[in-house]
Amino acid sequence: MAVTPMFPLQVAMLPGEELPLRIFEPRYTAMISECLATDDPAFGVVLIAAGREVGGGDIRSDVGAMAHIVEAADFGDGRYRLRCAMGERIKVLEWQPDDPYPRAAVEPWPDEPGESVDVDAIRDIEDRMVALFERIAQARGAQVVGRDIVAGADASGEASTWLYALASRLPMGQADRYAVLAAPSVAARVTALSEAVDTVTAMVEFQLSE
Repeated sequence: MAVTPMFPLQVAMLPGEELPLRIFEPRYTAMISECLATDDPAFGVVLIAAGREVGGGDIRSDVGAMAHIVEAADFGDGRYRLRCAMGERIKVLEWQPDDPYPRAAVEPWPDEPGESVDVDAIRDIEDRMVALFERIAQARGAQVVGRDIVAGADASGEASTWLYALASRLPMGQADRYAVLAAPSVAARVTALSEAVDTVTAMVEFQLSE
């Protein structure tokens, strides 16, 4: 079991997303300093399921992703500005004492085998997202081409990558983002994202009806 530096956040980060960070708390300054001394500076990111990380007492999720540091500015006074690329999904096996920063024994968690995924099912999610964005824009009197918002989601690669990219564009709550991240298989992720689209659409229609 590899023991990895961990950075709990109040956001469920998805593989493929970019994570900008400003580091100033002493324990995380120490963590980043140690990470940058390695050949592949990276740390795990998990969602804080309840409570607040500052001051302790938080409840941390057990599924996350690795954040690879691709750009770091060291201001020399205990502050860093980072740009990280979210990579492979991980599963937390055991949390270690925070000494001085959070650490956990983790393992990579690739998608498990599951039912085959129909590309049309993912395209249906994409089409519903486009309709949602255009509905919001219409209500606000704005001119938006919903297809442009999802255009960066690459349909030519793996289905899992495509789904994560679509999920990153949907303005959903953290519970839904975590459900997409923690779906054990690609087929389960299709279901989780489809349900998230339904939830956001229902919320938008409710707000517009008031």
